[in-house]
Amino acid sequence: MTGTTEALGGSAAVDNEARSVTRPFYVYAVLANTLFQRGVFVLFLQQRGFSAAQVALLQTLLYLVSGLAELPTGVIADRIGRRASIVIGQMLIAGCLLGQGTFSHYWVFLALFIGQGVGMACVSGSDTALLYDLLVRRGATAGYVKIKSRFTMLGTVTSGAAIVLGGQLQQISWGIVYVGSAACLALAVVVLMSRVPEIRGADAVDEQDGAGERGDATAWRAMLRLATPALVTLVVVSGLMHATLTPYLIFTQKTLSDQGAGTAWVSVVISAGFFAGGLTPLLSDLANRRIGYRVIVPVSLLTLAAALGLSGLGLVWVTIAAFLVLVGIPEITAVIVDNVFNEAVPSRHRASLLSMIAFVESALIGIGYLALGALMDGLGSSAGMATYAAVPLLACLLWLPVLSRGARVTTEIEKPADQKAS
Repeated sequence: MTGTTEALGGSAAVDNEARSVTRPFYVYAVLANTLFQRGVFVLFLQQRGFSAAQVALLQTLLYLVSGLAELPTGVIADRIGRRASIVIGQMLIAGCLLGQGTFSHYWVFLALFIGQGVGMACVSGSDTALLYDLLVRRGATAGYVKIKSRFTMLGTVTSGAAIVLGGQLQQISWGIVYVGSAACLALAVVVLMSRVPEIRGADAVDEQDGAGERGDATAWRAMLRLATPALVTLVVVSGLMHATLTPYLIFTQKTLSDQGAGTAWVSVVISAGFFAGGLTPLLSDLANRRIGYRVIVPVSLLTLAAALGLSGLGLVWVTIAAFLVLVGIPEITAVIVDNVFNEAVPSRHRASLLSMIAFVESALIGIGYLALGALMDGLGSSAGMATYAAVPLLACLLWLPVLSRGARVTTEIEKPADQKAS
């Protein structure tokens, strides 16, 4: 009885430690995703007089710069601190949003989108690394999947609400839309600075992994040491999944419009998709325990292929139903795979290695935008969507050897039994 009581008390203590870490992160997730311009920025750029080709170039430049900046910003985050990298990135994004609301010359927007891409890279990898290592410090990593799913849900649902509200604020002034977004990012920075402690790569490894990692001087050596075939395959397959999902979310607007849906319907469907994509990650912990990442990865890929194929039928209600029902499943997988990546990399280089992974994803997303856009221009929106289903099917084929052989992604937290005993 006493042992049971002690176990329950220990579990409660771990839960309390986890809550003390996650509360400010949840507030941060809401503020950092209150971006009112996200759902209407294309309209804003068009009103600035930019052509569709110029808008496409800005978006491609944004992802290209973000991907290229992932590697140096990840190293910087491990050296100067993960919180510091997030703060720099969010303030840079906020400044670029203010600039977009102020200036109208295209060359200025090119510079602002470059700056925004660098800011996105500063945040990417650093936020997950900071959250995970704070949980490591408190001994609460067992609940990471559930915590990350809530973090993702809050951010995505907030994005959906901000899209709706941004459309209303735009009727008052574009300045309010962009200043409001920048102000929310500034508040997110205040929350981080006041409620979240700093962690550097060396700090985390000193506390948890011992001095053994010190001989591994660079993130590149760490990546080569960790690059098992299963891990490399997971990085590529995850990148292809994001390269399918992200363009699909954006180009569904055009597909619905071409299939006869009015602008009001398109905005409602896209907003509903954000809410669906925000709520379904709450099932990540259950899916992780019941199914596991090896099975959920191909399920998500086949789901994306089905959604794209159904969109190719040219029936607007089928496209809407497929979008709303199927769009959330890959979001579940993204949370589970994120946990696998965090377990697979050492604390000392966590931000750097996660940034390398994000670089692969960003590069594939950028290529995916260009490929799907070209297919839709050449074949029509519906046929282009259906043809693009080949990408998740290819990723599924790449994953089959891992699934059939039961190969494991080696994790840093799994130590030999005799080492644990010592």
